[in-house]
Amino acid sequence: MSREHVFTHVDPIIEAAVHSFGRLGFGAPLRGIAADAGVSAALIIKRYGSKDALHAACDAHVREWIRVVKSQNIDAAARGQLLSAIVDSDELLPMFAYIMQSLLAGGDVGRQFVDGMIVDAEQYMHDAVEKGLVKPSRDEHARARYLVTSALGSLLLTTLLDGQTADLGAAFRQMQRETAAPMIELYTEGVFTRGDVLDDYLRYLDDPPD
Repeated sequence: MSREHVFTHVDPIIEAAVHSFGRLGFGAPLRGIAADAGVSAALIIKRYGSKDALHAACDAHVREWIRVVKSQNIDAAARGQLLSAIVDSDELLPMFAYIMQSLLAGGDVGRQFVDGMIVDAEQYMHDAVEKGLVKPSRDEHARARYLVTSALGSLLLTTLLDGQTADLGAAFRQMQRETAAPMIELYTEGVFTRGDVLDDYLRYLDDPPD
């Protein structure tokens, strides 16, 4: 499935709900979502059953968008087109706003969404390994979890510390300016000059001192 398919074949109710939840949080009124979608609140309930079910459908849509974008970026990077894989687009900002609201909601809402992102990341990282773009990991799940939580943490901190919750586009572009180069350097060249640092730590985990 292509990125264009995800954007152009989405139910207008889902599209309106993602925008509304991204702007207002998950307390956004159903009538407002219905008005944005050009339908009645009764139709939303008929189609999705409940507001919670609509929320779950939005989660699935946003996660699918992330999977598609990541897969396309991995394909581009594997062809040597890394720059095209890291350029942002304002059309994607409603998705990032939705992700931010999931994080800010915390609790089961945030945990379930992030856990789903980690499961998806494990799959597309596996694909990146298969394509020869990424080295295999000793613990693929742990690596996927770190990559997801560190990326989300960077976006969350950039947004909150700079008081830019009302302008997610500015926050996202600032995060890219500040983190893209050091992130690529870190992932490409590493940090430590000695590989035995990891070996020592793994031995410590296997047999920690009293």
